[in-house]
Amino acid sequence: MKQITTYQDKKVLVLGLAKSGVNAAHLLKRLGAQVTVSDVKPLAENPDAQALKAAGFTVITGEQTADLLDPGYDYIVKNPGIFYDVPVVKRALAEKIPVIGEMELVGEVADAELIAVTGSNGKTTTTTMIQKMVAHDRQAGKAVYAGNIGIPASKVVQEVTPDDTLVLEVSSFMLAETTEFHPHIAVLTNIFSNHLDYHKTRANYVAAKMKITANQTADDYFVVNFDNQEWRDLSQNTKAQVVPFSRQDQSEDGAYEKDGILYFKQETIMPASDIKVPGDHNVENALAAIAVAKIKGVSTAAIVAVLKSFGGVRHRTQFVLEAEGRQYYNDSKATDMEATEMALKGFKAPVVLLAGGLDRGYTFEKMIPSFKAHVKAIILFGQTAKLLEDTAKQAGIQTIKLTDNVETAVPLAYQLSDPGDIVLLSPANASWDQYPNFEVRGDRFIKAVEQLTGKQEEK
Repeated sequence: MKQITTYQDKKVLVLGLAKSGVNAAHLLKRLGAQVTVSDVKPLAENPDAQALKAAGFTVITGEQTADLLDPGYDYIVKNPGIFYDVPVVKRALAEKIPVIGEMELVGEVADAELIAVTGSNGKTTTTTMIQKMVAHDRQAGKAVYAGNIGIPASKVVQEVTPDDTLVLEVSSFMLAETTEFHPHIAVLTNIFSNHLDYHKTRANYVAAKMKITANQTADDYFVVNFDNQEWRDLSQNTKAQVVPFSRQDQSEDGAYEKDGILYFKQETIMPASDIKVPGDHNVENALAAIAVAKIKGVSTAAIVAVLKSFGGVRHRTQFVLEAEGRQYYNDSKATDMEATEMALKGFKAPVVLLAGGLDRGYTFEKMIPSFKAHVKAIILFGQTAKLLEDTAKQAGIQTIKLTDNVETAVPLAYQLSDPGDIVLLSPANASWDQYPNFEVRGDRFIKAVEQLTGKQEEK
């Protein structure tokens, strides 16, 4: 990594721990900063804070009030999950203390080439496809992924070299905290109306996403979905070379699908039906990855080999197992309506859908067509169960069950399904009303399926 002097002898407060905060603290210390870390979780219940304290860091736990800044700091490095309207962050901004995030640090010290992927849906699958393609038959260096995919970028960036490629999944939260972040290749998979509790308005959310290309130049590339007019319009707001991808044949200047075949600039790549992971949304993810791979000079043979063998990412339309003729899929990462709609469209067989979760203040009428077309029975849980029940009734679904949680939904799904059916966890909601995150929710689903069937998850 680059040995920058920006943080040498500077007082830096790291707000919030978890993987990103812990590794950002270690990176800052390596860069010569005087690091203080703050986390709301009490020290006695906080292994991360305990480990940092044992390593010599100044650690403060408990409520993060505005007076936390009283000692004076040169920089605040904020965990992406901390809102900008909390008192300590508001005071820092008012006092003109720079508030940045882990991804800004990563961009500053990265020696490797950076490819960054953002979007409302499809980020993780696209990031993984890109990494596998760029790594395939590579002659020098390595291609690795990190970021919102669950691997702390501030740790990985310390290990990569100029010969390597670092593929980063970046969320809107992460991008909102950047100022100089500059990937060589930026990818925008799509934009819907997500995380408005954090960003407050859709305009803010879109602006955060577009920071992925804000510092790009004419020597860089912006790979963007052309299947929506808004996204096509956004492609005008960059200095980078625009490389489109389109499942609806909106442009042949990049990667596209036409008559069931995937192309890149008129070069035939493969039939869309040969992609191992199901669904139109995964065709879109594959097209985005193809565009990046071709920019990087990856061979068509390598691209095809990856797309024919890649079976999907955990919690993202993940095939779990088959038992008694029923196929179980874990799509716990579907935390919004659009993701669930795309998952449903990926199946031709009847679906028994498990859905529900955190109430973010919206209703689900737009899901009626997907419910009508694909869902034979629905099992609901969480804060939005009643709202989804109303939608299911409007869609004409005859079999609707309400239950306590994902774990109790699984045996109900077996009872309501027949051989040949799909049992799909695709909640269309965030998990935080009942589970710490979507990963825990998905893991509980898998465990319940294993207990029900007596079989083990396929890997």
